[in-house]
Amino acid sequence: MTQGSVAGRAASIGLRAGPSDSGSRYGLLLILLIVTYLLSASPLSTLADGISAVLFLGVLLLALRTARVTRRAARLVALVALAGSVAATIAVLSTNEDARGAADIWRGLVLLVTAVLIVRRVLARPAVTEQSIYGALSSYLIIGLMFAAFYAAIFHFGGAPQHDFFADKQPANTQTFQYFSFTTLTTLGYGDFTAGGDTGRALAVLEALAGQIFLAVLVAGLVAAYRAPATEGAPGGGSDSSSSSSSSRRLPPSTIRRAAMTRRTKPTATVRKTVSRHESPASRAP
Repeated sequence: MTQGSVAGRAASIGLRAGPSDSGSRYGLLLILLIVTYLLSASPLSTLADGISAVLFLGVLLLALRTARVTRRAARLVALVALAGSVAATIAVLSTNEDARGAADIWRGLVLLVTAVLIVRRVLARPAVTEQSIYGALSSYLIIGLMFAAFYAAIFHFGGAPQHDFFADKQPANTQTFQYFSFTTLTTLGYGDFTAGGDTGRALAVLEALAGQIFLAVLVAGLVAAYRAPATEGAPGGGSDSSSSSSSSRRLPPSTIRRAAMTRRTKPTATVRKTVSRHESPASRAP
C-alpha cells in the first residue's frame, strides 16, 4: 500500500468520523424550549398549562435521544415519564390545589432530569461544537422553567389565598412565576416581583447561585473552548494546512500510526534495494 493511498484512506476516514457526533438534536431542543416559553407567556397560557407536561415530556425524550444511556434504561425512563406526564396533565385540569401542586412538582423533576442529562452529555463530548453551545443554552432555559414550576408548587401547596406568594399582593400565575424565575436566574433583580415567604426566598437564592455558577463556569468555558471548523479557501493561504490538520485531529490513532510507519519504512526499503542492485561481486565476496 503506497503512502498516497494510506493518506487518502486516512483522510476519508477522518471526514466520515467528523460528522458522527452531529446526531445530537440540541438545536431542535432549544427551539422547542423557546416555543414552550413563548406559549406560556402568551394569552394562550391556559392552554399551555394543560399541555406543558406533554411539552416537557417531549423535551425529556429529545434529551434521552442524545444521552449515552442504555436502551433499556432509556425505555424505562420514557415509560415512567409518559405515565407521570399523563397524570400531571389530568391534575392540572382539575380544581384541586394539591393535585396542581403535585403536577408542578412533577414538571420540575422532569426538567431537572433533563438538565442533568444534557449537561452530562455536553461535558462528555470530545470537542466543543455548535451542538455543545446549543445544549448549554437549552440547559439554562430548562433551569429557569424548572424553578418556575417549583415556585408554582409552593404557591399551590401553601394553602394561601390568591396573590399571596409574592410580596405586596402581586398576582401569582404562570407568567409571573416564569418572569420571576428568569429575572432571578439572571440576577437582574428588577424588584417588581419578590417572594413574600421564607420558602420562596430560599429557593430564589438557590436559583440565583445556580444561574451564576452555570454562566460563569459551564457556558463561559464552552464558548472559550469553541473553535469554528476550518473552511476551504480561508484567507491567508492556509486552507490546505488547516484542512490537513483538521483531518488529522479527527483520525483514529491506529490509522495515524500506520501512516507514520509507512512514511518511515518505505524510503529505507527502496534505498536497500537500490544498493543491493548496484553492489559489485567483489564487495559481496568474503
